[in-house]
Amino acid sequence: MGSGQVTDWQGKHVTVAGLGVSGVPAAKALHGLGAKVTVVNDGDDARAREQAAELEALGVTVRLGDGDTLPDGTELIVTAPGWRPDKPLFAAADAAGVPVWGDVELAWRLRKPGAADWLAVTGTNGKTTTVQMLASILEAAGLRTAAVGNIGVSLLDAVLGDEEYDVLAVELSSYQLHWAPSLRAHSAAVLNLAPDHLDWHGSMEAYAKDKGRIYEGNRVACVYNTADKATEDLVREADVEEGCRAIGFTLGTPGPSQLGVVEGLLVDRAFVENRQKNAQELAEVADVKPAAPHNIANALAAAALARAYGVPASAVRQGLRNFTPDAHRIAHVADVDGVAYVDDSKATNTHAAQASLAAYDSVVWIAGGLAKGATFDELVAEAAGRLRGAVLIGRDRALIREALARHAPEVPVVDLERTDTGAMLQAVREARRLARPGDTVLLAPACASMDMFANYNKRGDAFAQAVRELGA
Repeated sequence: MGSGQVTDWQGKHVTVAGLGVSGVPAAKALHGLGAKVTVVNDGDDARAREQAAELEALGVTVRLGDGDTLPDGTELIVTAPGWRPDKPLFAAADAAGVPVWGDVELAWRLRKPGAADWLAVTGTNGKTTTVQMLASILEAAGLRTAAVGNIGVSLLDAVLGDEEYDVLAVELSSYQLHWAPSLRAHSAAVLNLAPDHLDWHGSMEAYAKDKGRIYEGNRVACVYNTADKATEDLVREADVEEGCRAIGFTLGTPGPSQLGVVEGLLVDRAFVENRQKNAQELAEVADVKPAAPHNIANALAAAALARAYGVPASAVRQGLRNFTPDAHRIAHVADVDGVAYVDDSKATNTHAAQASLAAYDSVVWIAGGLAKGATFDELVAEAAGRLRGAVLIGRDRALIREALARHAPEVPVVDLERTDTGAMLQAVREARRLARPGDTVLLAPACASMDMFANYNKRGDAFAQAVRELGA
């Protein structure tokens, strides 16, 4: 099965690994193409049974509670991105010579002739915001586009649906990239690289390698972060098409082949005539919402990809102005007694929390949850001078408490043992007690939420509700 569309799926035995947001659409799409589809799933809960019944009504075979056994006759596995590479199912596939694709790989192979180009974005943090900014810029240029992949529209729907697109803004996780060997983007960006999901990838080296796959075969531009040498190293290692350029983005003054910031302006010295001497103004820093440093970096990366696609400067400005950030991303909730309360529940790892903390001078920090194998020394050491106090919640809070004891022993810490729904209200009250006028109480947990909440949205909602109760 080479690149491009596989035309004959009729009767092909395909095993889809995992139900959920990618597995169900993949199973339906493959069944619709005439494949003989079996879905295997580890879980056997009410939700899985509901999804299984929906698929079985179409004629798809579903095996619940057994995600490790390779069904007889399997010719291809299409896996949900979250399934770890060390699962027995994949060892069995490897031994049997059965290829494994992810949902992104499947979508890439199912593109129609003359299909939309992909502008792809990955990174430990900022992916979703950057892709949404990029889609807003592309729309402002009059292009038919959508934010797809790890967000918004499913890639399979975008590729197989009736809607016609000129270009897609594609968010890709390291999991998705791991299972997408033949993906070749028009241009791609790696925003940053910090330890995350190491429990899944096994090592930082393996994680970086999977992120770097996004550059493979790029045609026009590989966009990297000049402040993060690891992203530039991935560009150097990538095998790209002849003429593809390395384009850096920086919060400082840009050199040739870079985008950056000069006197409150976002400027382009990459996609201009005579880039040794000329620069093109793209937008004002004030056009970026919120104008926190890491978000300006996101805007520059989005602008670089849009410019690589030939979008005019005026559309960059308009697209950034039109863009509205998602909830729970450094969202200002309220001011109470001269203290700002900010919800960055989306900061689910240390790198995101580091960027969030760097945006404020004096912070009472609410943190904790599921650490996902992370360590917190570097984060705390860097933020120590900004911390007025810390309130710790969640299962792995001791790891943060110990880092604070090592690197910020003078910072007062409140350690909350309770994990019920009222814990966030108590956390906010404790933070209020520690805060002084001019401070920011910042929910930037540096951890996942699932020990106490259904997801980071619910955690952010609980914080916002608690803040409203303070002000009442």
